[in-house]
Amino acid sequence: MDSSISRRTVAVSLLAGATALAVPGVASAVPGRAVGRPDDADRRAVGPTVVLIHGAFADASSWNAVTARLLRQGHRVLAPALPLRGLASDAGYIRSVLDSVPGPVVLVGHSYGGAVISQAAADAPQVKALVYIAAFVPEIGESALELTDRYPGSTLGQATSIQLYPLPDGGEGQELVIRRDLFRDQFAAGVPVATAQVMAAGQRPVTLGALQEKATAAAWKKIPSWYLVAGQDRNIPPAAERWMAARAGARTVTVDAPHAVAVSDPKPVTDLILRALRTVG
Repeated sequence: MDSSISRRTVAVSLLAGATALAVPGVASAVPGRAVGRPDDADRRAVGPTVVLIHGAFADASSWNAVTARLLRQGHRVLAPALPLRGLASDAGYIRSVLDSVPGPVVLVGHSYGGAVISQAAADAPQVKALVYIAAFVPEIGESALELTDRYPGSTLGQATSIQLYPLPDGGEGQELVIRRDLFRDQFAAGVPVATAQVMAAGQRPVTLGALQEKATAAAWKKIPSWYLVAGQDRNIPPAAERWMAARAGARTVTVDAPHAVAVSDPKPVTDLILRALRTVG
């Protein structure tokens, strides 16, 4: 027998056998069912998952301390990377993540991530609770920048710089970054200097258009919500946070913390998420 044919035959046989194995967390290819999209039986078979959505000028590592606490208590956690390119496209991406999660979801958003979860959770039956951490909670037709300017107190405009990036059509887009020399005071006051420096170095820029884009859905009108107000927030005025929380009818706590409260004070953030989890069957 030709040795190359033999090797191919063995490889195909191994691959066929591997697809028949039940691998935890990986959906097999079943006719009529999209890989990675759980059916109703899957959703009923597992407990809730906490899905953590970061905001602008951060990445998924900003949830590390909260994630560790939730995992230690046996909870399922997912912290995907948010593109930060546009509200509709970001929400569409997160909706695709939600559709791949078996069981009910407690969806958590920080900062701009709050606007994203408000839109992504619309008509998503698996989302049973929304938790906003120093976050935007827009009504349909509102943008993040409009909500920032509703009350005085934000110093974000003075702390950011605009940088250009190439667009697929050959044009240039604008994105915002927080100046490194101002990052700690603006975003993470009270966080150890070394930690804030690492955060500043790895910050994710957000497009100006994403912050200007108006919401087209408001899932908080139908889904129970919780809100943590960061009392020392310099990105979103605390008064705006309290107003958005009250409008949404959210169960609200206040922590004397900066905008990056999940880094500076992970315990009260985790505690609020646990309160939401206890309401989810």
